[in-house]
Amino acid sequence: MRWIHSDSVITCDHDGRVENRPSREWVTVTGVPVLVDDDPEGRDIVACPNYGPTIKPCTTTLTVRVGYSDWIRVDGHRLVLSHLSGFTNGTPPGLVKHTVRYPRQQFLGADR
Repeated sequence: MRWIHSDSVITCDHDGRVENRPSREWVTVTGVPVLVDDDPEGRDIVACPNYGPTIKPCTTTLTVRVGYSDWIRVDGHRLVLSHLSGFTNGTPPGLVKHTVRYPRQQFLGADR
C-alpha cells in the first residue's frame, strides 16, 4: 500500500473526482503534503456523471471505512494509505464508495 498525498487521485465509483485538502502540510512526499485521518472525509466530489430525475450524483465523501495506517502517524493523526475506501452521499445510498484510483507516488509504502 502506498502513502496518499494531496495529488493522489481519489474517485467515486462513477469516476467523479474527490478534491483533496491536506490538514497537515509539514510532512510531504516529493514536496506534496500527505493526507491523514479525516482528510478524505467531507470533501467535495466534482464531475460525478451519475445523475437523473431520481438519481443523486456523488457530491461529498462520507466516513472512511478502511484506509488509515495502524502504525504511521503525523502529529497524532493516522496516515492515509492506498487501500482507502469509504462511502459517498450519491445514490444508491450506502453502496457508492470513494477509493484511490492512482496514488501518484511510488516511493513510500506501508503494510498497514
